[in-house]
Amino acid sequence: MNKADIVDKIAGEAGITKTQASTALDATVSSITASLKKGDRVTLVGFGTFSTSQRKARTGRNPQTGKPIKIAAKRVAKFTAGAELKKAVNRK
Repeated sequence: MNKADIVDKIAGEAGITKTQASTALDATVSSITASLKKGDRVTLVGFGTFSTSQRKARTGRNPQTGKPIKIAAKRVAKFTAGAELKKAVNRK
């Protein structure tokens, strides 16, 4: 499923235009992104939690040459599924 499919689904279920659904989806994504940039957690009850975590610097290997390379420390986004989402995914 891609963004266009999600917009179609939102528009159909909410009874709004695709333009309005696209605007709502863009606003949701930008709000979540802005909160993660500030270091906040975003919890959608029943769906899951978006958060950031810090990865330490480490040494990796170039797969072509096998030479070690340094990988810098960085913050990464992560998602933890909520209980209701996990149940829904595991239902048959």
